[in-house]
Amino acid sequence: MQRLMIADSSDIVRTVAKRILTELDFLVVEATSGREAMMRCQAETPSILIVDAALDGALDLIAGVRGLPQGKAVRIYYCVIEADLKKMMQGKRAGADDFLLKPFDRKILSSVFANLPKVA
Repeated sequence: MQRLMIADSSDIVRTVAKRILTELDFLVVEATSGREAMMRCQAETPSILIVDAALDGALDLIAGVRGLPQGKAVRIYYCVIEADLKKMMQGKRAGADDFLLKPFDRKILSSVFANLPKVA
């Protein structure tokens, strides 16, 4: 089962995403802040990290995870609420692999995550 972390300050977003992603056979870990997410990543690096662009310290979190020993292998999704090219490029420069538009739902999360190759 792949470990996936959701770093988002919204309880509702984390709850909905966790429910959907758990059904897709991910072990989901939550973090409410960039600092908490970084501490959890240092303790056990996830395979996938979903970072809300509005999270305090989001770009520092992405860059920090990339600096971890296994950080290059983490697939990082930067969540934005609109296709803001400037914000998306900031995420990309920090080290994000891809983007998710919020709000997301079962259809969006399933289309993105259901077919990812499963790793141990």
